Amino acid sequence: MTTTLSSAPVAPLLARLFAESDANPPAAAPAFAGITAEEQHRLMRSKTDYTALYSRLGDFALPVSPAVGTLLYMLARATGARQIVEFGTSFGISTVHLTAALRDNGGGRLIATEFEPTKIARAKATLAEAGLADLVDFREGDALETLALDLPDRIDLVLLDGAKALYADILALLEPRLRPGAILIADNVDYCPDYLERVGSVENGYMSMPFNDEVELSIRLG
Repeated sequence: MTTTLSSAPVAPLLARLFAESDANPPAAAPAFAGITAEEQHRLMRSKTDYTALYSRLGDFALPVSPAVGTLLYMLARATGARQIVEFGTSFGISTVHLTAALRDNGGGRLIATEFEPTKIARAKATLAEAGLADLVDFREGDALETLALDLPDRIDLVLLDGAKALYADILALLEPRLRPGAILIADNVDYCPDYLERVGSVENGYMSMPFNDEVELSIRLG
């Protein structure tokens, strides 16, 4: 038995994209090398200055790992997801994993948000090459604005992998539409303690646990 994820054109496309990303790490870029670890940490946790960092990373995919990509596909399939929101699309690697699951679930829509114009162009090309572009609603710009309207009535799964300082704000926008049992996957959660505090409490309507050192898995209880 085959899946969209394990078949052409998706499987060879993802293998190529991961290889390209591995060959082009941000740390090797002169523009990025000038930022100290302390300044990077400050920018990642700032709600106002993070654009200075992400603008320097416009030429880098910054993808989820292959393991997390597989996890995204499995969670979307296991939950029968039809409506997905992705905060931080970058070059579209995670988007391919999620839309492959939508295809195998029988269809649906993924809202893909990205504020870097060059990255949204790359993501559109990636999804077209994967044959999955018909499942994606691309939204370019500030996600606090692009996700403030035209959301589905029920959201099945959310991937948070954009500006880390905004995770709690993005969750606040989406929360009224999360169905009971909705899955949230958040990457690089060390930079967003307010988000972890929100999803780490049953009293707030969530159960949460780490998948690895960087990724937090949460479920909406009701």
